[in-house]
Amino acid sequence: MPLPDAVSHIHYPENEAALINARRRLAFDELFLIHLGMQERRSRWQREAARGNAFNIDLTKIFIDAPAAASAEKGEASGTGVTGENQKQDMHNPLNSTLWSPVTTKEPFEATLPFRFTAAQRRVISEILDDLAQSKPMCRLLQGDVGAGKTAVAAAALLTAVLNGHQGAIMAPTELLAEQHAHSIGAMLEPFGIHTVLLTGSLKQRERTMGRAALERGEAMVAIGTHALIQEDVTFNRLGLVIIDEQHRFGVEQRDILRQKGYHPHMLVMTATPIPRTLALTLYGDLDVSVIDQLPPGRQKIISRWRTGARRAEAYTVIAHQVAEGHQAFIICPLIEESESLAVKSATAEFERLSREVFPNLRLGLLHGMMKPADKDATMRQFRDGELDILVATSVIEVGIDVPNATVMVIEDADRFGLSQLHQFRGRVGRGKDQAFCYVLSADAGLQAQERLNIFQSTDDGFRLSEEDLRLRGPGDFIGVRQSGMPELRMADLSDTRLIELSRSLAEKLWQSDPYLRKPEHAALRERMRLFWQQFMPH
Repeated sequence: MPLPDAVSHIHYPENEAALINARRRLAFDELFLIHLGMQERRSRWQREAARGNAFNIDLTKIFIDAPAAASAEKGEASGTGVTGENQKQDMHNPLNSTLWSPVTTKEPFEATLPFRFTAAQRRVISEILDDLAQSKPMCRLLQGDVGAGKTAVAAAALLTAVLNGHQGAIMAPTELLAEQHAHSIGAMLEPFGIHTVLLTGSLKQRERTMGRAALERGEAMVAIGTHALIQEDVTFNRLGLVIIDEQHRFGVEQRDILRQKGYHPHMLVMTATPIPRTLALTLYGDLDVSVIDQLPPGRQKIISRWRTGARRAEAYTVIAHQVAEGHQAFIICPLIEESESLAVKSATAEFERLSREVFPNLRLGLLHGMMKPADKDATMRQFRDGELDILVATSVIEVGIDVPNATVMVIEDADRFGLSQLHQFRGRVGRGKDQAFCYVLSADAGLQAQERLNIFQSTDDGFRLSEEDLRLRGPGDFIGVRQSGMPELRMADLSDTRLIELSRSLAEKLWQSDPYLRKPEHAALRERMRLFWQQFMPH
């Protein structure tokens, strides 16, 4: 349907069919302009870095069973071949490296880990290495369900960067998560002699100064930190790989600032929040997408139960038993303070009630978003270190710290959360070897909430839950919609897979045939795209 007809029929439809066709045409235009804008965003960055950093790729440095011939072929295909001779060297100093610390490569990265990569991890690492072998910078989104092993994949990418004489940086949204990465990734890279530094806002001035100096001189090869990494006084010697963890917590500008600290570095953004395919295609149309859709073997399935508020005592009994066994528990509430208009649990009131009436002999802590950052970090550290038995919290723990000893998650008024958010909460437990439990409590759930909670207790597949969440609640509740800089949709439906894929495919074809829409016949379309995006991405 021509655009003028669509505009006319959307206001004055002759019949229902005309209205449906008009909506579909306008929805297509909306999605098409979004995908064109994503193509421009990606092209602009990669054009600036047409002669960026193509890394030498040697699979024998990463995988236990990688044949040397395959590594050489991968390098030759990209024009940056690496021979198998380097793997015989105990101390490997990369060609053109400005880094001072030698890198030990006596055995493959995988051989130093206490586990073997899953097939999904191997596939995703290979996709990332293929990108790193190209002169145009990598722009890739890594999705993985809770516990899928994204950290090991990130470490493999960092090792590859360092072996090529480049530094790597990981930016996390919270200090606790940054500290966790510094501990886990630092341990993974330590066998190779790779020096990592942690940069956060709460570090003492002397520690920050030493860390910044190590990065600037090239003595530190990997930096892990929070927003502190993008401060003006942080300078890298040769930044070649940027990794953004829980990327939906950062805006586009923050990601760009870190990326600009290197000479067109490769970029990998990660999320533990499974995103429906249609939403990923639209939100992150400027990125290639890799998915770790397989969990490591041997993990016990978390027992999930939906109970009414009247059966709350069952959850409390499980908590008491688990704490007696030496474990810990989370209790999540939707509000910080009590509300006169909402009959739902608040974290502060529940903390006081539980401490006084239910668990008077246990050690309880309180965590919510209104606390000072230092107080939040101190409470979370207490819980992580086993100084608290129960942590009563709000959704602030969604992007949480790894506490393997926590085996119980209780979520009050669960009907007020989306499926993806509930799944993130559930992922805070079951990280150790012991059986874990998740109770979702709801006092008076409507029919749609009942459907959601039934689905939640029946599956632990985060990607299926994300699709159901999109179907039941729409895209507005997904974390990252606003942070991505994507325009608000007025006509399009992000559950319309066929229309999204069609609009993306046609946008890509048009962009390939006429980059930046410079042909005269595309002048009007270019102006429409500019005006469409300008109100959302003014910079």
